[in-house]
Amino acid sequence: MATIDGRPAQYGISLKQLRELMEHRGREGVAMIGEFGGIHELCKKLYTSPNEGLSGSKADEEHRRETFGSNIIPPKPPKTFLTLVWEALQDVTLIILEVAALVSLGLSFYKPADEDAPVLQEEEEHHGWIEGLAILISVIVVVIVTAFNDYSKERQFRGLQNRIEGEHKFSVIRGGEVCQISVGDILVGDIAQIKYGDLLPADGCLIQSNDLKVDESSLTGESDHVKKGPDVDPMVLSGTHVMEGSGKMIVTAVGVNSQAGIIFTLLGAAVDEQEAEIKKMKKEAKKASKQTNKSLTGESDGRTPMKGSQAQAQASSQRQTVSEGTKSESDGNHVPQSSSTSAPAETGHKKEKSVLQAKLTKLAIQIGYAGSTIAVLTVIILIIQFCIKTFVIDEKPWKNTYANNLVKHLIIGVTVLVVAVPEGLPLAVTLSLAYSVKKMMKDNNLVRHLDACETMGNATAICSDKTGTLTTNRMTVVQSYICEKLCKVLPTLSDIPQHVGNLITMGISVNSAYTSNIMGGKNPGDLPIQVGNKTECSLLGFVQALGVKYQSIRDEIPEDKFTRVYTFNSVRKSMGTVIPRPNGGYRLYTKGASEIIMKKCAFIYGHEGTLEKFTRDMQERLIREVIEPMACDGLRTISVAYRDFVPGKAALNEVHIDGEPNWDDEENIMSNLTCLCVVGIEDPVRPEVPDAIRKCQRAGITVRMVTGDNINTARSIASKCGILRPNEDFLILEGKEFNRRIRDTNGDIQQHLIDKVWPKLRVLARSSPTDKYTLVKGIIDSAVSENREVVAVTGDGTNDGPALKKADVGFAMGIAGTDVAKEASDIILTDDNFSSIVKAVMWGRNVYDSIAKFLQFQLTVNVVAVIVAFIGACAIQDSPLKAVQMLWVNLIMDTLASLALATELPTPDLLLRKPYGRTKPLISRTMMKNILGQALYQLFIIFSLLFVGDSILDIESGRGQELNAGPTQHFTIIFNTFVMMTLFNEINARKIHGQRNVIEGLLTNPIFYTIWIFTMISQVLIIQYGKMAFSTKALSLDQWLWCVFFGIGTLVWGQLITSVPTRKLPKILSWGRGHPEEYTDAMNLGEERFDSIDSDKKPRAGQILWIRGLTRLQTQISVPVIGGELQERLIPVPYSKSNTDQAIRVVNAFRQGLDARYGEHTNTSLAEVLRKQTSLSKRLSETSSIEYADNIPDELTIPEIDVERLSSHSHTETAV
Repeated sequence: MATIDGRPAQYGISLKQLRELMEHRGREGVAMIGEFGGIHELCKKLYTSPNEGLSGSKADEEHRRETFGSNIIPPKPPKTFLTLVWEALQDVTLIILEVAALVSLGLSFYKPADEDAPVLQEEEEHHGWIEGLAILISVIVVVIVTAFNDYSKERQFRGLQNRIEGEHKFSVIRGGEVCQISVGDILVGDIAQIKYGDLLPADGCLIQSNDLKVDESSLTGESDHVKKGPDVDPMVLSGTHVMEGSGKMIVTAVGVNSQAGIIFTLLGAAVDEQEAEIKKMKKEAKKASKQTNKSLTGESDGRTPMKGSQAQAQASSQRQTVSEGTKSESDGNHVPQSSSTSAPAETGHKKEKSVLQAKLTKLAIQIGYAGSTIAVLTVIILIIQFCIKTFVIDEKPWKNTYANNLVKHLIIGVTVLVVAVPEGLPLAVTLSLAYSVKKMMKDNNLVRHLDACETMGNATAICSDKTGTLTTNRMTVVQSYICEKLCKVLPTLSDIPQHVGNLITMGISVNSAYTSNIMGGKNPGDLPIQVGNKTECSLLGFVQALGVKYQSIRDEIPEDKFTRVYTFNSVRKSMGTVIPRPNGGYRLYTKGASEIIMKKCAFIYGHEGTLEKFTRDMQERLIREVIEPMACDGLRTISVAYRDFVPGKAALNEVHIDGEPNWDDEENIMSNLTCLCVVGIEDPVRPEVPDAIRKCQRAGITVRMVTGDNINTARSIASKCGILRPNEDFLILEGKEFNRRIRDTNGDIQQHLIDKVWPKLRVLARSSPTDKYTLVKGIIDSAVSENREVVAVTGDGTNDGPALKKADVGFAMGIAGTDVAKEASDIILTDDNFSSIVKAVMWGRNVYDSIAKFLQFQLTVNVVAVIVAFIGACAIQDSPLKAVQMLWVNLIMDTLASLALATELPTPDLLLRKPYGRTKPLISRTMMKNILGQALYQLFIIFSLLFVGDSILDIESGRGQELNAGPTQHFTIIFNTFVMMTLFNEINARKIHGQRNVIEGLLTNPIFYTIWIFTMISQVLIIQYGKMAFSTKALSLDQWLWCVFFGIGTLVWGQLITSVPTRKLPKILSWGRGHPEEYTDAMNLGEERFDSIDSDKKPRAGQILWIRGLTRLQTQISVPVIGGELQERLIPVPYSKSNTDQAIRVVNAFRQGLDARYGEHTNTSLAEVLRKQTSLSKRLSETSSIEYADNIPDELTIPEIDVERLSSHSHTETAV
């Protein structure tokens, strides 16, 4: 018989049996495990030990991978380069250009037989085809550059995604040791430790659990927490969140065999099947929408969203009301959430689009409209002038060759449009954000949503946690109060009466999560490493300092001997563990916030360890003389207490029991405790924090501290950090007082009351996650300040989820943060350090400035190129800048300039100004002054050269040339001068705040000067050797010097413009003022316009043109999601008996379960998801590649679907 690592190769249970096992829930699950002989028998069948875990040998791991699969769900393959090229080719203006160029090419070879063309023209006809070909080649270059940018962007996002996933580690037991392994390495048979805040990476069966409650809404849509336990409901599923408690499970399914994996596989299949089903679905859906005309808005029925888990589906609550009748209530193990811990329901709160995105979209649309109007006018004027001159004045008859003239005019018009539409704008935004994100990783900011990076630059308030963010999160016990002795240094075990010492060491060792440990440092001199909960680690360190090995106590009392565990949560603010006593009965150990434990104590060990009654006076004195002084030193105070339940005669502080007490009656169990000790734990302020907070305050950002700690501790730390400044009017409140001030007589929160509190509030102590959420929402919704506040929030706990999602930017802690907090955040701080937030502010401001620089540069070129082409067309019946030349300028100013200007590094000066706020104009008066000033100079030079340049420079005039005449030096000089002025103006554009020294810092940006030099060399080659292809004629040295002279003139002229005082200019010159809400119409153009139910109406052809630029903006700013392609076209799989349950899972999985993995922030109800899934906006904002409005088939917009039918179906299966 084959063996692997000394055991049989054949497992006692097959993959199929394991998959079937995981289909069961509740009592059925318990029964199914019973059929296999119980959980310990299941462990034997998988050759693993509940306490030792897997052996960890390579051969065993490989064999398990081959048999049961690995814990990786293969991602959808990325789009190939050719696909991206094809998509770039769908661009409307490019298509028009391609067609026009092909027609031009065809016509240049077309020789009508009936005409006797003069011999003279033959030579020129010979070159007629060059322009058409040159335009085609230019288009190909533009397409390849676009595709390459999309390709590299997609690769970066995939890298980012892998990095985010790579950060996800999990605790498993291997070879008897607890170790953290990457989620992808988890195997079937692994024994995993699960705890509060975990996002479960695989399916498993519970071996042992303490007070475990899981949020399964991502799979089932049930908004209540599900109680789990080996005897209640032992099945825990991947993709669900642990909301309370802890436990140990054996992994039974990984990767594609786990519940989340099955859904992913189905979704892949669904996408393929659905392509064929679309038309059929549309007909059915139409019928359905006629039958049911019910509102599908998905209003939440008063339920509160789950703490942390991707702000839960209103859809799920809707599904619940629909199918109440079909729901099986067999186990009664659904725990309704306590209202105190979860945040108020947010119906349909969708993160607002980022400010910059809103402003840029509106700008892009306006420029598009203006450009296309001028383009159409140019074509009309050119054609009318040509017709009047040829047919009316010269009275010539129509010849077929004239078609060529008309095509040339059309090409000029289209080229004006290409130059006018700023498609480089979205590219600049993407490049700037992607570049910043890459660099921010080095500054310990892992950005999960791109626009968070830019929003951070506008932040006006930061609500920060204390522990770990402002402090080092390396806790140590520095003071203790035991048996009426206050020690400012650590006592030794001999100083403490023996029975009290034993109770303290036992109480701390047993009543702390067994995942909390102190490991030796890597090198002999290093500080020990604290693993798990840092407060618990400090207490374990105290036990070690007393000379007791906590591990030996834990080995005597393993977790499976625990009778009951009351896990720590934000409501209890304490933790309790009940263990059996050796001679019968039970002992409860508890620890927690001092003032909370004190109130529950009736006894205390006094002098020399004698038991005394703990009267109210003694409590008051202890708080006044011990706890408050400790808190004022910035220490966190923790009390340890215990209580005995005995079957026989009970002593003074014991309680007599006959049977087992009712452990669910927590209030009675946790009363009349005996206090053992009070300890003061120090968590020193990080040395770099005070400086970081000073920088924030100088930059106009208010820092507030929101902590669960005691008010005195919080005040002390806030003073050390510099959050509280002397001579400043500030408020420090506790959660209770905060709630009293902001609620009216009915207990409802009122915005006007919050507005009285938040402007002065600096510290909120003893706060619950709900308080944090209320504060953040209150500041965001406030209209007190002139600009709406932009709030950043840090959080680490599961309960911080709602506040992190509500904030404009949510920061989760990479080290101390729970998975749930990370899922809800926008940026993960990989070092948990406040000073990294300051770097994020700097990068955010830099992004805003980079885009402003690019805008200043691009708009100048746009204005000049469009006006020159238009006036040229009117005045001399020809555009001085030819089509191919304009395409080259377009390439310079779009792709190359966006690269050059978007990669400027941030400087510390960025932190010296106040935040722009949400209503700051996108183009300030200084920028508009520069744009208009430079445009005037350039237009003056170009028109001077056009009308009198030939006589000044003594060259042949290019005006009034025949259609097929060769290029002239005259027009070549105009084109060259224009490019030189553009290039030198790029240097001017590096400064947007009116600084005089535009050269400063030029050499710190190699990308900028490399591109600049490259463009200059290319221009020389084009002029000297471009000939017919670029319509240029080689220039002599002095002609070149004139061109460069006019170019350098822009730098001198720039200095003159800077001298004009900006304050004197009218405010109307700034563009993009007002609240971003005003821009919603502009945003909706690309988003909601095609979402209406009667969406068979096609957009007007004209709109498609700008939607192209606009959609690029949206696709590139909103972060693409891997697997986005799956979600973008989610349509339920058609039902059949065999795959009904699978299809149901797909429908349920619409909810955040999938998105949660990939961190998407959507919050639409199921109905909206179904209705909008293939509508334009979803496709554009969620796919990781770029799709344009013009290549989306009409039949993809699907009207409403009968959600009731789907949801009632779904419940029968999932609520079992």
